[in-house]
Amino acid sequence: MRNSWDDTMSQQPRIAILLATYNGATFLSAQLDSLLAQTYTHFIIVARDDGSTDDTPQILARYRSDYPDKFHLVGDGADNKGASASFSCLMEYALEHKEALDLPAAYLMFCDQDDIWYPDKIERQMQAMLALEADGASVPVLVHSDLRVVAADGQMLAPSFVRYQGLELSRNSFEGLVFSNLVTGCSALCNEALALQATPVAKHAIMHDWWLALVAAAFGKLVFLDMPLVDYRQHGANTIGAKQHVPLARRNMNILQKMAQIKPNALLYLVAGQAEDFYARFGKQLGRRQRIALRIAIAMSIKSGLCQRSLRYLASKL
Repeated sequence: MRNSWDDTMSQQPRIAILLATYNGATFLSAQLDSLLAQTYTHFIIVARDDGSTDDTPQILARYRSDYPDKFHLVGDGADNKGASASFSCLMEYALEHKEALDLPAAYLMFCDQDDIWYPDKIERQMQAMLALEADGASVPVLVHSDLRVVAADGQMLAPSFVRYQGLELSRNSFEGLVFSNLVTGCSALCNEALALQATPVAKHAIMHDWWLALVAAAFGKLVFLDMPLVDYRQHGANTIGAKQHVPLARRNMNILQKMAQIKPNALLYLVAGQAEDFYARFGKQLGRRQRIALRIAIAMSIKSGLCQRSLRYLASKL
């Protein structure tokens, strides 16, 4: 049965799927097969291995040999950069080698080595992207979706990653994203305008997806598709993974006792570093509320849980 894109596929934008791998041999073939089964077929997989010591490089080489028009391997995999830096490297590579990759416009998707993409993932996200770009492709755009959380064997753990994590999509604004990321990299599609403005990913960016989300929210469009398009596999070697949200239990303590138990939050130290890098690069281009949010985040480097908590409360009122 033909899908709605079949007759015009050759005129559809070509996508670069950026795949960063590291010791992912256990699940990599299943992921690659899910990419090759996409209803939207006009894409190239641009893969970079980050120094694997298992069979990951051999698997990539085999798929490149079997599907030479679909795979492009970057580098020799000799050095280990880490996930965020590896994806940043792939973004920069795709932008610098657009002609060699046959990318008239660099639409970029991010792919983890251990998930499963739904067959219509690219098609649905590109439909949304092209609709958002209807008035011109010069605005940075990021389209992301929900995911289904699954165990290592593929059994469902939760039908919605967003609800499983307790993410507040009402905070899907720049001021909210400064403190909490709502974008999962493997669900994201960005256009060339966003990639150009966001690269290189800053040294203190917590993850490439968070950095891209901030740039899109500050200068363009950040759109969430409320549907799972990826099976997000959880296993012992996830770089980040999904953690079920558990509401804070009410304790029989007075407010002073609660405040005394507050400890500094290590994640907020990282948020402060990321915010400082963002302010240094883009501060002059931002609005007043955006600059205030970043300054509050930068102040969270203070080693006091009580002060961090107070600053976080202040930020929630922006």
